[in-house]
Amino acid sequence: MTVAPARREKRAHAPLVVCLAGNPNVGKSSLFNRLVEGDAETANYPGITVDVAVTTGEWDGREVTVVDLPGAYSFGARSRDERLAWEFLFSQRPGVVVAVVDATNLARNLFMVLQLIDLGFSVVVALNLMDEARRRSTEIDRLCLSRELAVPVVSTVAVTGEGVSDLRRRVAEVAAWSGVESPPQRRYSDEVEARLDERARTIQPHLERVAEASLAFRGVTPRSAVLALLEGFGEVRDMPVLDALRRPSAAFAMPGRDGSLADEELALRVAAERHAAAQAIAATCSRGGRRITADALWKAATSASSGVPILVGVLGTLFVVLFLLGGWISTALTWLWDKGPSPLMTRGVHSLLGNGAVGDTLLWGINGGIFATLAVGIPYVATFYIMMAALEDSGYMSAVAYLSDRVMHRFGLHGRAVIPLIAAGGCNVPAIMGLRVLTSRRERLIAGTLATLVPCSARTAVIVGAVSLYAGWGWALLVYAVVTIVGVTAGLALNRILPGETGGFVMEMFPLRKPSLRLVVRKTWARLRDFVWIAAPVVLGGSLLLGALYESGAVWHLAAPLSPIVEGWLGLPAVAGLTLIFAVLRKELALQLLVAFAVVRYGSGAHDLLRFMTTDQIVVYALVSTLYVPCAATIAVLGRELGWKAAAGISAGTLAVALLVGGVAARLLSLS
Repeated sequence: MTVAPARREKRAHAPLVVCLAGNPNVGKSSLFNRLVEGDAETANYPGITVDVAVTTGEWDGREVTVVDLPGAYSFGARSRDERLAWEFLFSQRPGVVVAVVDATNLARNLFMVLQLIDLGFSVVVALNLMDEARRRSTEIDRLCLSRELAVPVVSTVAVTGEGVSDLRRRVAEVAAWSGVESPPQRRYSDEVEARLDERARTIQPHLERVAEASLAFRGVTPRSAVLALLEGFGEVRDMPVLDALRRPSAAFAMPGRDGSLADEELALRVAAERHAAAQAIAATCSRGGRRITADALWKAATSASSGVPILVGVLGTLFVVLFLLGGWISTALTWLWDKGPSPLMTRGVHSLLGNGAVGDTLLWGINGGIFATLAVGIPYVATFYIMMAALEDSGYMSAVAYLSDRVMHRFGLHGRAVIPLIAAGGCNVPAIMGLRVLTSRRERLIAGTLATLVPCSARTAVIVGAVSLYAGWGWALLVYAVVTIVGVTAGLALNRILPGETGGFVMEMFPLRKPSLRLVVRKTWARLRDFVWIAAPVVLGGSLLLGALYESGAVWHLAAPLSPIVEGWLGLPAVAGLTLIFAVLRKELALQLLVAFAVVRYGSGAHDLLRFMTTDQIVVYALVSTLYVPCAATIAVLGRELGWKAAAGISAGTLAVALLVGGVAARLLSLS
């Protein structure tokens, strides 16, 4: 494979879009945070369906937008991340693509670099993790690599900022020039090149027409367009921009004539020769390398004999810290709220609106809604995000995914699905948002359903505050056991029911390292801000609605229609059914509402649940409360991530399971 020469001409100083592309776990996001010192935000670009991290700034007086694409091993594959990266690149046609490469695993990473060059993008290679390469005594000849690839190569260490200023400079230089034949075109074997040339002549007239109306193919050579059509498969074939070029080109997807290569075989040959070229370039431009302590740690973390005890210890520490630290923060914020803002807000609302239903309704929404966010949402979610960011930055989450992959396959998932399922123990909202790491919609549907069945901190409060306090810890453990059995059964059933199969799991062996405090803080803040932005409005609005129904007395008129299910099937007092309805708005209020409604209904002595409920009823109530419809904030995020049809299906399914399990439990407990 050789490189054709390129001529270059000056490009005008228009606003510059720079995309970061690379394999997962190569430090791409860390480099993204270094390139432009500003807060990143999730943005949805017009005309595409990709949520990407975006930040803007200025480089030498020029406006620059830096986009962090999802990590992918190549473009055009079936996984969601690879499709999203492909879609963005072809829909937006960035000025420069920074290909972030792991210096410790050069051969694998160069495949994507070569593919980007083949597809006609202006590329600058960021040779990242150079500190790890030096630690392993791996020598990489940067000038040799640049010469072989015919693109600029810059050595970087994203976590420390090494090489970042040089990378900015080289990106600006590449952006200032556009070549008539640039970027360079790599040459394949004679047989492959002959077939590519034949296809290029076929589509050239159509390419010129499509390029006039579409940014995606503007300035793209016919040869690069052919490679884009050949390598886009699976869902990528449905992209309108590619379909517009493919439809008039009837020769595509037809068997080769006269012994020439058919499209599918041609695509495989291109990929094979590209892999061989990546291996050859890596062998030519690098040498040395040895095992270090991080490799031994990785081996210990991924071996079944040592990795499982380590994982149990890490998860145990995670949940102990989550509930101890989260509980301490919750108590502190609650005390501060009760001592300052809450009394002032109450007096202010009463002075303006009086002590009637209108003022009390407003306090339900504002005072109660903010209190719920401070008491449950922020403390536990923020604590969880900090710990998750530290584990991710250390590289340990890759080890967890690898270790749990075999078990997760029984549920139709990969090991990486264990990450959002762990997150669900703190709050279902960030867990659902974490489904983006999964590669197929089938996986996201299964994992999303299982995440909603994991008891979050709010539902744990119901189990601990109701069952363990009034019925005993033995009954609380029974509730957890039943919920676990339901979750396992649901996962096994969904794996059999949903069409499709679990594909292969490819994962980069990211070296274990000390987390960067700066990056952990930035990542935690970005995630917490996103959570509050989604959840807080739902909590405030739900509290206001609940207050209006309660203060107006309308809530009690709903008891009669629920009687056949609540009293007849579940064997619970009617007041418990009301709490199950309105706790959908805020799950952490289930127990509080049960006591509050009971006091109104039965008198002040009803704050002791055993005054109006038996032990069996408390257990059934906790089971139903834990399993049924997820909270409103979770439903909202499910709708955004999986679609409203899937969100409605998961909600209805959990409701049916909760009623079934609750009714069966009520009858079994009555026999004991």
